[in-house]
Amino acid sequence: MIHEGFQPDFPPQVISDTLAMSAATSTDGVQDLRSLLWSSIDNTESRDLDQIEWAERKDDGRIRVLVGIADVDAVVAANSATDSHAKANATSVYTGGPVFPMLPERLSTDLTSLGPGQDRRAIIMEFIVGADGQVTCSDVCRAVVRNHAQLNYDQVGNWLESASPAASSPFNLPGLSEQLLLQREASVRLKAFRKEHGSLVFNEMENVPIVVNNTVHGFAMVKENAARDLIESFMVAANVAMAEHLRARNCLCLRRVVRTPKRWDRIQALAAPLGVKLPDSPDARALNDFLTQRRAADPDHFPELSLGVLKSLGPGEYTVEHPGSEHEGHFALAVEDYTHSTAPNRRYADLTMQRLLKACLAGSPAPFSESALTDLAAHCTERETAARHVERFMKKVAAAIMLAPQIGRIFDAMVTGVSPKGTFARLLTVPAEGRIMRGDRGLDVGDKIRVRLAGVDAGKGFIDLETVRGGALT
Repeated sequence: MIHEGFQPDFPPQVISDTLAMSAATSTDGVQDLRSLLWSSIDNTESRDLDQIEWAERKDDGRIRVLVGIADVDAVVAANSATDSHAKANATSVYTGGPVFPMLPERLSTDLTSLGPGQDRRAIIMEFIVGADGQVTCSDVCRAVVRNHAQLNYDQVGNWLESASPAASSPFNLPGLSEQLLLQREASVRLKAFRKEHGSLVFNEMENVPIVVNNTVHGFAMVKENAARDLIESFMVAANVAMAEHLRARNCLCLRRVVRTPKRWDRIQALAAPLGVKLPDSPDARALNDFLTQRRAADPDHFPELSLGVLKSLGPGEYTVEHPGSEHEGHFALAVEDYTHSTAPNRRYADLTMQRLLKACLAGSPAPFSESALTDLAAHCTERETAARHVERFMKKVAAAIMLAPQIGRIFDAMVTGVSPKGTFARLLTVPAEGRIMRGDRGLDVGDKIRVRLAGVDAGKGFIDLETVRGGALT
């Protein structure tokens, strides 16, 4: 953490200030929406609950969705010691072992968390989903809410994917099953609409180390399911609603973009051996059609293809949208207006968006100059990159510990990075990535190869590989 420029410990002033803070629960000047059947869906262990959801069916068949986002700004004052520390780190960092939260736990898991049975201030993003999945209108307001059910992805996902979820409810709270089924219907519409317009389909799996008593016992695979799809669709729609709300009112906005991929030529090269010629210019819809076809035709090898394309797209970044200016969209999501606003407990960019929105709602000047906001956008992008470095490093440490007894073994692998710093590959049977120390000439992202595990240094997170002669995979 320190090597990557983070401040892993909270200063005494932040701890002192946090102990004096209290939750924001007043209904003065905001809507009272506590009676709605709000619920949250998150990881089983999550206590920093940023969002809750509710939906209703309109008479014409459209579905009205409300997404409530924790109003962190109502508790954390701008330019306070707590705010300054959060700004410096700009993001929570999840290492696979300890978590380094952006805000002290008393804030992130209590005073600003939308925990069950607690009255909390929230920013409400409202949108209406048509039968075709198109969002026809959206709005934003401030409110006090109450989460009536804290749910988790596995619990809801397994139920939604069961043979007859409508007839077999695992929930005792009256109306909750019907509420979740309606939310699921809205999310299916949203996902289908985005897919039709070119939103990219990837292999949504994440490997996390299983650490017990400081010993790595293996890796667990976190897979997509119906509940994760639901939350992803709602969060994308809510982030679009926030961006569009600010844009329509000519207010400054901190936007999230994934620019047109610079390695489109490499993506074309990955598709060509599979009999697909992608357009000369980057085309999200054509790429999505290709990925969808390959996922159906060869699901066993889709994870490798998905990884190769994802690495060629590159990460997202924050930019500032000046009112009335031309702007880039989010290539991977196939949306023109997009921001990060749904995780203010964990991302400083989202907390900044709350402050921009409140100023816009009040008709007040933006709390940042355009130049200051541009600097902040660059800082948040840089800190997210640093957080990825920490997270990747710790996964390499865990993998190196696990692989230490297997030095000399040959693995199937795929090239994931080529730069002046070296060529890197990910093992296909073990969730580990290492540097190719010998035999990397002529390799490029997406190439499938065979490598020998040459050595590990768990303390440094090093996994050294060497290609096996004649080891390119077909």
